[in-house]
Order: sequence, then C-alpha cells, then structure tokens
Amino acid sequence: MLASQPIFTVVAELEAMLSLGRTPYGERRVIGITGGTVTGAKLKGRILPGGADWQIVRSDGAADIQARYMIESDRGARIMVDSKGLRHGPPEVLEKLARGDKVDPSLYYFRTAMRFETAEPALDWLNRILAVARGERQARAVRLDVYEVL
Repeated sequence: MLASQPIFTVVAELEAMLSLGRTPYGERRVIGITGGTVTGAKLKGRILPGGADWQIVRSDGAADIQARYMIESDRGARIMVDSKGLRHGPPEVLEKLARGDKVDPSLYYFRTAMRFETAEPALDWLNRILAVARGERQARAVRLDVYEVL
C-alpha cells in the first residue's frame, strides 16, 4: 500500500542526453543531473549537481532507468538517492517526449522504485523506507512525486 499523498516532490534539472549508441542490450544513454528542488511535507531541499540518469532504451521502446544523485536538505543534510524505473508509452508519445514537447503524463507510464541513504539522525527514517515515484518528463527536467510504501 502507498501513502495517499506524496512525501515530497523532486524536480531534477537535466543536461542534454549523451548516447553511446545501440549496443547488444539496447541504446545506452546518460543524462547528467545538474540541480533541482525537493519540496514537500517531509523533506525540503535541493538536488546537488553531479548525479546522472543511466538509461537503456530497449528494442520495444521502453526506457530502463537507473538514476543516482544527492539531495541536500534545507538544513544541510545530504541524502543519496538510488532510483530504478521504467518509462514507456505509444511511439508517437515517446517521440514528443524526445523532442521536449509538453506531454500529459497520463499518456505514458513512468514509475521508479527509490531507496535513500543518509547519515543525518533526524532523517534516519529515509534509510528505512522504500518509495515509489510517479514521473513526468519535461523538456529539461524530470518531476517525481514520491510516495512512501507503507
């Protein structure tokens, strides 16, 4: 069961995509994470530069996503985020996303499973939860509404 409301929302700002090309596993892509914000009832802060979203676009068009980045809370605590997910949809919708067009997130599937790691005692609860996020791809950012798995 998921919490009824997001515990926080992440908006991660992205660099331009770097493509390795088609390998035997699919198209390998890396998208640097340059910054962003974290807002919500349980956590507020910013995304630190230096993270990345590593993707494999499979032969069926689905993107297997693995992102790692760091949040700095509004009180200076650092939180490592490990996010693994999947994004897929109709080819015409994925083409619009690739161009950076605004697309209603209900037209495609974008979900991630998230784990957190921090040394901050006040945020230790993050070390002991699993979370699921519903994502929205924007032109130069990703928005994730993060829900605790209860």
